[in-house]
Amino acid sequence: MKLKFVKNVQFTSTIKADYRLREFNFRKLGGEHEGIFTVDVVDDRGNRIMFRMHKDDNGWKIMNQVLPEWILKNEKIFNDLIEEELQA
Repeated sequence: MKLKFVKNVQFTSTIKADYRLREFNFRKLGGEHEGIFTVDVVDDRGNRIMFRMHKDDNGWKIMNQVLPEWILKNEKIFNDLIEEELQA
C-alpha cells in the first residue's frame, strides 16, 4: 500500500487594503480541489469575507465571486504572496 503525503500550506499575511492593514489568511486545498487556495479576511464591520483563488496559466486568480473592490484590487499581491510561500 502506497501512502501519499501532501504538505499542508497555510499562512497569514498583513496587507494594506482600503487604507487599512488587514490580516489575510490563506489555506491550500488538497484532493480533488488541488490548485485552489481559500482566503479569508475581516471587513470593517467585523464580517468574515471568504473567497477562493485558482491557478491558471498566468498565476493565481480570484474565482468569480462578488467581492469588495479593495479585495479585487489586491489580486496581484495575493498571487505574489502565494507564489512566495510555495517556493519556501
